[in-house]
Amino acid sequence: MRILPAIDIIDGKCVRLTKGDYSTKKIYNESPIEVAKEFEAAGIEFLHVVDLDGAKASQIINYKVLEQIASKTNLKIDFGGGLKSDKDLEIAFNSGAHQITGGSIAVKDRATFERWISKYGTEKIILGADFYPDQTGGKIATNGWQEESNMELIPFIKGYQEKGIEYIICTDISKDGMLLGPSFETYVSILESTTIASENPIKLIASGGISTFEELPKLSEIGCEGVIIGKAIYENKISLKQLENFIVQQ
Repeated sequence: MRILPAIDIIDGKCVRLTKGDYSTKKIYNESPIEVAKEFEAAGIEFLHVVDLDGAKASQIINYKVLEQIASKTNLKIDFGGGLKSDKDLEIAFNSGAHQITGGSIAVKDRATFERWISKYGTEKIILGADFYPDQTGGKIATNGWQEESNMELIPFIKGYQEKGIEYIICTDISKDGMLLGPSFETYVSILESTTIASENPIKLIASGGISTFEELPKLSEIGCEGVIIGKAIYENKISLKQLENFIVQQ
């Protein structure tokens, strides 16, 4: 299972939000490149970068930060937040993104997102399935989590699985930044629903609520391909040394 530390960016700074609420912004470092270098020094190969300004503006904003991290580290970066146009994607890839994540666009403009999948390939395009949980599993949220759609989580994922999508980042917004543990049951349901008689198994990346190191082997056991860790690192709930050892021992 891949480890993907998260760097969320507002005004070029490394921040964290709680449940996607911009009013809860906490700045952890003025320099995202410093943070990225610390991750790389700990043996981490992958990085999840979110342009929160971009998510609000519905267009890429912090591509210079992406460019800086990509040019000064060897980290493989997946980049998301407000990517809505072909131009946004072009800027993201030209700035050094290894993969891009599309969330709102996958809900609101399926034709464009499906075209991106065809053009760039399933190795380059990640489906962002960010959801608010409910009795039926969850409803997909859009626009920097400011809006809730009426799209149900598992049918949404299965619909894109049929289009060939492989990588899916699935974030339980109710848990994001809360340090209360991830949505194990939801991830099990997704993996069970998408692997039955499927020729195209998904690579599910868990996100939201990671709070202790012990949760990581559990996510690996249920079949998650990756895990995004944010606040647990910044609040020293999980150390970079623990992550380094985990990566080596897998």
